Amino acid sequence: IVLSQTVIVAIGAIGMTMIIISGGIDLAVGSTIALTGVITALGIHAGLSPSVALASGILVGGAVGVINGLVITRLKVVPFIATLGMLGVGRGTAKWVAGEQTVNMPDTWVNELLVMFPNPPWLLVAPGVWIAIVLAIVAAVVLRNTVFGRRVFALGSNEAAARACGIATDRLKIWIYGLAGLLFGLAGVMQMSRLRQGDPTVAAGSELDIIAAVVIGGGSLSGGEGSILGSMIGALIMAFLRNGCQQIGWPNYIQEIIIAAIIVAAVALDRWRTNRAVA
Repeated sequence: IVLSQTVIVAIGAIGMTMIIISGGIDLAVGSTIALTGVITALGIHAGLSPSVALASGILVGGAVGVINGLVITRLKVVPFIATLGMLGVGRGTAKWVAGEQTVNMPDTWVNELLVMFPNPPWLLVAPGVWIAIVLAIVAAVVLRNTVFGRRVFALGSNEAAARACGIATDRLKIWIYGLAGLLFGLAGVMQMSRLRQGDPTVAAGSELDIIAAVVIGGGSLSGGEGSILGSMIGALIMAFLRNGCQQIGWPNYIQEIIIAAIIVAAVALDRWRTNRAVA
């Protein structure tokens, strides 16, 4: 159950890890998840094949990421402000295309991605869990063993030095935000699968969980540090925290306070480690 609950945050954390390592941030994750879930549900509702509808949702997420990258690189808007603006644009667009209501759809295999008891039983866990594991392995290999991955770390460590070494930093940022957007789009599909409908109001505040997962896993908001394995462990910790709070019976606002406090504590610890290393 906890693994299934972790999938959405885990997939989002893979994309966010790349962004944070590069020295950026994306606050529009929640609205991107809502928008892509609605787009996928609308496609299935309109009679498109589930595969085409799923691909459409993921590509919309990639398009949102590319737009973020272009605003950051071409208009020179800092990532915090650029993605904060996209948060409102994405959420508003999701409500507009959905007609400000949930989008129901017929049963398809897409609805089985996050079931607690998979069919066939030999899968042991939901298909979405296996998808998240495979993506995490691929992302870890790419970040640690490819030229692209080394350039992402170089960009986050010192952008001026990376540019001086001949790295096309603006183009690299667009690629990073675009790839992360594809992952956020997939997270939106998973969210839609869990709810079995497209909801334009869903995932509000999920960016906190995703950013917290990356920071808890060792990612530095200053850039240049982070790992996929750490982010996956962070995502599991967030899932156990939420599940534990629900089991205890604590209300949702207590959960939000705890998660916000964890983010502040993790960032404070990261700054302390950085200052100590400099000293």
